[in-house]
Amino acid sequence: MNYLAHAYLSFQDPAVTTGQMIADFVKGKQFYSYPEEIRRGIRLHRALDEYTDQHPATREGKNIFRPTCGLYGGVFMDIVYDHYLANDPERFNTLTLAAFAESTYGIIQARHDELPPVFQQVFHYMRSHNWLYGYRHKDGVLQSFKGMVRRAKYFPHPVDVPFGVFTDNYKALRACYNSFFPDAVAFMKNETGKGPEP
Repeated sequence: MNYLAHAYLSFQDPAVTTGQMIADFVKGKQFYSYPEEIRRGIRLHRALDEYTDQHPATREGKNIFRPTCGLYGGVFMDIVYDHYLANDPERFNTLTLAAFAESTYGIIQARHDELPPVFQQVFHYMRSHNWLYGYRHKDGVLQSFKGMVRRAKYFPHPVDVPFGVFTDNYKALRACYNSFFPDAVAFMKNETGKGPEP
């Protein structure tokens, strides 16, 4: 899953949110340069990624992408999950998603000096282009796909190919999300002892 889901599944804990958001940018021994509360968020991010990858619904979604996208299907599924979360009426509406995005940006900004330098740049674009809210729209998914294709050295297709898979299989991929996400919430409740705020 991508930034929105990792933020949501931090359950409003600022240190865990920060750790979850920066986890992919913390390599090797850099992990030990962070306070324990942020290291906990990094560990939770990695545990959640492993859980997500092994979930049957994620495997089903990857198989939808696999014929054209190969092993990159998992990356596209991460983005797709954020889109369906942003449109999940049990989790967000337009106003609550906008408020959640701003709250998350505020949490990260408060620890800006502790962020990995590369993530500082990513965060600048994330906030200025409001990625967390943008996942609500198909155009936001397209922009995320474009960024992923641009960074992937060996992805053999233009962005129209994975985006076409997403739009052509919209209902099937939404069913994968519906099967997966309640399990992810339960997993993180167990890991953290917390849950989403009502």
